[in-house]
Amino acid sequence: RNSSPLAGQTLGKPNTRSLVIVLIDALRYDTSLKTDVMPFLNQLRTQGACALMHSHPPSYSQPGYTVLLTGAWPDISDGPAMNLDYADIPTFTQDNVYSAANRAGLQTAISAFNWFEKLVPQSTVNVSYYTTGEDQVADEQVTNAALPWLKDGQYQLVLIHIDQVDYAGHHEGGPMDPRWDAAASRADDLLKEIAAGMDLNQDTLLVFSDHGQIDAGGHGGQDPIVLQEPFVMAGRGVIPGDYGNIQMVDVAPTVAAILGTNIPATNQGHPLIAMYDFSLNQVDAINTELASQQSQLALA
Repeated sequence: RNSSPLAGQTLGKPNTRSLVIVLIDALRYDTSLKTDVMPFLNQLRTQGACALMHSHPPSYSQPGYTVLLTGAWPDISDGPAMNLDYADIPTFTQDNVYSAANRAGLQTAISAFNWFEKLVPQSTVNVSYYTTGEDQVADEQVTNAALPWLKDGQYQLVLIHIDQVDYAGHHEGGPMDPRWDAAASRADDLLKEIAAGMDLNQDTLLVFSDHGQIDAGGHGGQDPIVLQEPFVMAGRGVIPGDYGNIQMVDVAPTVAAILGTNIPATNQGHPLIAMYDFSLNQVDAINTELASQQSQLALA
């Protein structure tokens, strides 16, 4: 795609010391609501802001990650249409939250499955840990690598990717197998560990998934269960409440608004302004930038 839109204006200073994103791969919305399976996530949900997130097909991880980090739906995001082998994964051609953060001089970090090493331009990531593993052991290593980065909020944007729920869905019988809920419970324990490493008076925590899984295990199609994801935000600046339905493209512009960067240039979503305590000046800047983007996309 040669006609990549150019990045717009930054929105100001960061509204939080550190924004930590925990992406729990394949976590189904219904699983996320089980208080006996994921007690900590549900505690965050009652303390913070929550919503039911909706995505578009194809419900694969690489297209989902691209939507989450660029704010563009698969038809214009220029990301993979399905999951490619590591060697074949293209780096984002479109503006994204990491490029925006880097442009604004912010410090960034990723601890994740190694697909992110190919997708996200590594020149925009200050510190990273990547694994080829997708199971419980890999998730513990990913979490342990990231915990020191949370100390004192030294990185303004941190992504931590937990993969064992997806692993259970593909390799341990699917969501109806008891091993699925067991994996979700372990992911919840890691989430609790991550939150404990943060100062939620100064830092903001964002938790969501990239797709669901059908009962038999697997994803990629148009089944409603694979196109609904949990979205939970807690900590600094968050206005608590249940915000109903949001779209997956809303994540990237929300991250950008909280961090005060430019909104990714190909963004098709809306920053979730109601969920966060932005100043009136920032809301004005956000709305001005969105209007500018919409007119540019209309001309494209």
